[in-house]
Amino acid sequence: MNRFRIVSLTVLFVFILGYGTAWWASSEPELFDVKDLSAELSPEHQQTVGYTTTSALIRVLETLLTKNAGFISNDVMPPFSMLDNMPAWELGALEMSRDLALALRKDLSRSQSQSIENQYLKLAQPMLNIDHRSWAVPAAEAEYQQAIKQLSLYRTALLDPAKTDSQFYTRADNLRDWLKNVEKRLGSYSQRLSVSVGQDRLNTDLAGDKNARQSTVTAESNRIKTSWWSIDDEFYEARGACWALLHLLKAIELDFADVLTNKNAMISLRQIVRELEATQQPVWSPMILNGRGFGFMANHSLVMANYISRANAALLDLTELLAQG
Repeated sequence: MNRFRIVSLTVLFVFILGYGTAWWASSEPELFDVKDLSAELSPEHQQTVGYTTTSALIRVLETLLTKNAGFISNDVMPPFSMLDNMPAWELGALEMSRDLALALRKDLSRSQSQSIENQYLKLAQPMLNIDHRSWAVPAAEAEYQQAIKQLSLYRTALLDPAKTDSQFYTRADNLRDWLKNVEKRLGSYSQRLSVSVGQDRLNTDLAGDKNARQSTVTAESNRIKTSWWSIDDEFYEARGACWALLHLLKAIELDFADVLTNKNAMISLRQIVRELEATQQPVWSPMILNGRGFGFMANHSLVMANYISRANAALLDLTELLAQG
């Protein structure tokens, strides 16, 4: 009897320890203040164009590596290998970081199409594209850390008047090109979240162009529904992406203040930020629910999709304003 009790207590202890560890590792990092971050790092240079945006990107990536339990998407041993919500969250934040790193490399740091790529960004951007599940030779964390190092060198070079080959150009067309990519990213998240309850979707792939063609024939309509096992993953990936984008847009608001004011677009950007802030409200439910329509159960995916769709609609307005003379 004593032996049975010892075994039972041991199993109970291991279960509680594992659950507590999983809960701790799945805790999402807090939002940080972009303006305070820039002032804290370099008060005398916080007005340097591009400094705030680059600092925000670096802090987002550092948070992925230093939050509770660190980066766990590529962990192969329990208990972290058994978690899926936080790895999905990490992927969402990483995707938004990759998009901005690419924009920095090909647009924001270049004055024109014939200009030379920045040496630091040329190294940093590919390093972020390694599979986030890679755990050895090389490990994802090692590559991301190297990318942060190169981004930090680029940020330092922005402050050095002697290094004229490291620049950040706050032009409306540069900003618009990045935001167009963000539109597609948010649109994808909105659609993936919306089909949590299943939808009969008409095929609009070729709408608007009578001469358009596609590689293979597809049905005029089909039913799309997210697997029950993937609903929480879709939710947390979108939530992580919105967390990262929220900080990056706040940095853009500071660096592109003159451009946004000139285009009378500042209020549009702030509306996007407000919608994204709503996506970061605490999740009080112990699990992501998938209620139907106006039924008794909530549907967290549809609520998230609503906020993202509204942010995307405001983003469309913003890109149109930036395109105007």
